[in-house]
Amino acid sequence: MATDTHGAETHAADAAHAAAEAGMPQLDFATFPNQIFWLLVTLVVIYFVLSKIALPRISSVLAERSGTIMNDISAAEELKLKAKEAEEAYNAALAEAKAKAQQIAGEARAAIQADLDAATAKADAQIAAKAAESEKAIAAIRDGAMDSVKDVAKETAKELVAAMGSTADGRTINAAVTARLKG
Repeated sequence: MATDTHGAETHAADAAHAAAEAGMPQLDFATFPNQIFWLLVTLVVIYFVLSKIALPRISSVLAERSGTIMNDISAAEELKLKAKEAEEAYNAALAEAKAKAQQIAGEARAAIQADLDAATAKADAQIAAKAAESEKAIAAIRDGAMDSVKDVAKETAKELVAAMGSTADGRTINAAVTARLKG
């Protein structure tokens, strides 16, 4: 058995030695035509696989992506226009609401001013009526006071004339008091 193992080892060593002398098989000129044939066959197969299967799939994916991007861009432009229109509508509605608020505030001011004017006119009329009543009362009091003053003046004049020791008739005293009160 030892010889069998030794014989196999020698045979493997001879094969390795023969391969080392021949060099790499790719560089052996005797196999070049065979290698060139299989190279061309492999390149043709790869060309057909790429041109018929892989490249159409890749180009369809690229076309789909391009279409999706273009659709997204156009949708974004449409949305941008809609947003701009919405903003303009919002600004118009805001301006309209402000104008309406100003109008309502103006109407409220006018209504309040009208109510205030009516209340002021009513108060002025009441004050004028009370002032007229007061003036009438004052005039009545003044007239009453003047009559009382006349009466007191007449009585006093009568008493003074009597105190001086003379007598005067009522007509003379009345004429003297009236002349003196007139100025």
